[in-house]
Amino acid sequence: MQRISAVTLVVPDYDAGIAFYVDVLGFDLIADTDLGGGKRWVLVAPGGDAGTRLLLAKADGPEQRLAIGNQTGGRVSFFLTTDDFARDHEAFAQKGARFLETPRREPFGTVAVFADPFGNKWDLIEPSGS
Repeated sequence: MQRISAVTLVVPDYDAGIAFYVDVLGFDLIADTDLGGGKRWVLVAPGGDAGTRLLLAKADGPEQRLAIGNQTGGRVSFFLTTDDFARDHEAFAQKGARFLETPRREPFGTVAVFADPFGNKWDLIEPSGS
């Protein structure tokens, strides 16, 4: 059996990444391990999620710094599924998440794009029939 356990998200600073994903989006801090030399192993995931986690990786060098917020060439990078769109949309907005559009209904569900403070685009989605 195989599964994708983590996806790397390049951030300018570990603590800034933790502040947004944990304090604003309410993700759990799964691990924050000092690896020495200024590097850390930082994993975050939506609360109660046993699925894919985000590995917050501090940019190392100019090339990686240029990739912050643009790891997918301007496309939506991540998709956060919820069982209550209105609840999470309101909570995220109140805590400072920047929505780039008003919520809309699509055949697959209710969705709105938001950006993290680093420029990465996310879809917040409540699937149809949830």
